[in-house]
Amino acid sequence: MSDAPLILSHATKRFGAFTAVSDLSFEVPAGQIIGFLGPNGAGKSTSLRMSLGVMAPDEGEVRLFGAPPELKNLKRVGFLPEERGLYKKMNARDTIIYFGRLKGLSASDARARADELLEATGLGKFRTTRISKLSKGMAQKVQILSTLAHRPDFLILDEPFSGLDPVNQQTLEDLIKAEHARGATILFSTHVMEHAERLCDRIVMLARGRKVLDGTLEEAYATLGSGARITLEPGFDLAAALAPKGFGVHRAADKGPGEAWRVDLAPGQGPQDALRAVLEAGAPIIGFQPEEARLRDVFVSLVGEAEAAALDTPAVPTEGEVV
Repeated sequence: MSDAPLILSHATKRFGAFTAVSDLSFEVPAGQIIGFLGPNGAGKSTSLRMSLGVMAPDEGEVRLFGAPPELKNLKRVGFLPEERGLYKKMNARDTIIYFGRLKGLSASDARARADELLEATGLGKFRTTRISKLSKGMAQKVQILSTLAHRPDFLILDEPFSGLDPVNQQTLEDLIKAEHARGATILFSTHVMEHAERLCDRIVMLARGRKVLDGTLEEAYATLGSGARITLEPGFDLAAALAPKGFGVHRAADKGPGEAWRVDLAPGQGPQDALRAVLEAGAPIIGFQPEEARLRDVFVSLVGEAEAAALDTPAVPTEGEVV
């Protein structure tokens, strides 16, 4: 039996008549950063809870370090849940110490680790500040640091970037890289593809509780191949205009003036072929750029634009959640 940090084999979870996760199988190899991707409601959080034994699959199997999830192997895991929540009357330092002690650190080691993490993330001067007095972003950073306190072998982070401003998102990315550099295996769920593009060795994509892709970034991009990104004045349906010419076209995620489209290029086609077809269709072009695929484009090609639109919908915070 493999001692990989996590293996799910044909895991299915139902809530009444609703199937949240269906026949899900994937492995998290030791030492890698794995992105668990999909829109809100795709089944990511349910899958992570099954991985930790918080809930059991109705069918299939979960193996954590080669065994069912139990106290012994869970001590090797650091878990950041999607539902944020801390003891508001505790201060930042004591919070991290508390979670470190729960995971087996001695009192002195927990205090030293708390001070180290707070200083490294710019929270040193807030170490004695109650959680209730911290900003939402600071409180979320304390919860993340509590997850890292015992230097876990395996980190599971459920939507860790949710609610963080760009500066703190970068701080968290740096923390993830540092944990990986010291040898930790990391699995994080997100609906923001850009984080996975910057951090991951492999990705697993979910849609409506089913796995739609499992592979390296290069393997994901290879499902689309090369393409061209074209920005048009609003109101022109490029997909309909180019469909008779045999081009695959879908809306892209670019923000800015106009409407962005991606034209997929088949083997033997070049960007100039796409540009020629767009001009012949009379499209009102603002911009044109040959490019490689993005993860969002991969997801759109696998599940369609309607499903991918959910990637842009933020999660609704749970009552009491720190975001």
